[in-house]
Amino acid sequence: MIGFPFFTYRASTLSAESVSLDKIAREFGTPCYVYSQAALDKAYREFDAAFSDRDHLLCYAVKANPNIAILDLFAKLGSGFDIVSGGELQRVLKVGGDPKKIVFSGVGKNSAEIQAALSVNILCFNVESEAELLVLNQIAKGMNKIAPVSIRVNPDVDAKTHPYIATGLKENKFGVPFNEAEKLYLSGKELSNIRMTGLDFHIGSQLTDLSPFSEASEKVIGLLDRLESKKIKIDHLDFGGGLGIRYSKENPPSAQNYITALCAGLENRTHRILIEPGRSLVGNAGVLLTRVEYLKHTPHRNFAIVDAAMNDLLRPALYNAYHEILPVIINEQKAKSYQIVGPVCETGDFLGYDRKISLSQGDLLAVMSAGAYGMSMSSNYNSRPRAPEVMVDYDSIHLIRKRESIDELFANEIILP
Repeated sequence: MIGFPFFTYRASTLSAESVSLDKIAREFGTPCYVYSQAALDKAYREFDAAFSDRDHLLCYAVKANPNIAILDLFAKLGSGFDIVSGGELQRVLKVGGDPKKIVFSGVGKNSAEIQAALSVNILCFNVESEAELLVLNQIAKGMNKIAPVSIRVNPDVDAKTHPYIATGLKENKFGVPFNEAEKLYLSGKELSNIRMTGLDFHIGSQLTDLSPFSEASEKVIGLLDRLESKKIKIDHLDFGGGLGIRYSKENPPSAQNYITALCAGLENRTHRILIEPGRSLVGNAGVLLTRVEYLKHTPHRNFAIVDAAMNDLLRPALYNAYHEILPVIINEQKAKSYQIVGPVCETGDFLGYDRKISLSQGDLLAVMSAGAYGMSMSSNYNSRPRAPEVMVDYDSIHLIRKRESIDELFANEIILP
């Protein structure tokens, strides 16, 4: 299958690498997330190789999928990490991630999170407002630390993606307005416990066209020239993430073409380049397994009611996102158009609309491209335990997160006396 090279049919049964997904479902039940270690490894190495000899650091965007087994794999490959919370910081440290390879993004860092990051000497804070810069300076001063800072500038570039995941327009909450960035760098230079070290932008997610990246990069390189002309030393440029993946018919650029577009205009510069890939590393490395509980045929529509729901995979309900849905074992019955829906009590609880597929009650389905923002956005809505996660390494199966139990759902709740 195009786009899913590590999930292929073998004798009419869909497999992850060399392991039948049916076998995984029988062992761990459904719903269940399954990841291919080979797919994760290959995606990382392609980005790394695309830089050739240029000084660079890949900082995996932990929010895409924070499972510590995945973080451990990337850390061993040499990855850095882009975090957006204190919890993500602790996850990275748990697997031995190098603090000097951590950048801390996000518009609402609180004092405790800032203190924790300063205490381990992270590489950089990607600051998103003047107010944040002043708070960071105050906290660093109280800790007798110098906070390394990169200002996240908002280049006002239309990423042409879903409005919920566009971050580079002037009306978005992210970053410092482009025409105010130079002033903030100059004022930051005068703060006693701030060291201006980088320049950062990130314009959105699931981009499949290189032109917004190129436009933003060109604007930021122009800003870099102005900053350096005013004796502000910039050590690294952080070009963020956002490269899209194939969910259906998309044709995203290769890692090589993406890096080439970002670095155009930097031929004679020696700045270290940082990028923050998330979805493009893990998205097509994972699937969500789900089983058909009931088939419901009505005069208007046919419904396949499955055991996975919007609490397991929120993207379809939140973004009206498309995920390809494939039978794990080929069913020879005549195909019909089905609405693939879950058991949660919401009309918006669906995984796919109008899918022409051959189905019987009890069939196993694989929701493809679920490695990013699947498990990380899952919840316990309707008091549903979160799914287990499984990693496949060629012909070996590793449970990397147990299925939650019902008791765990309310273990921290207290009945009033």
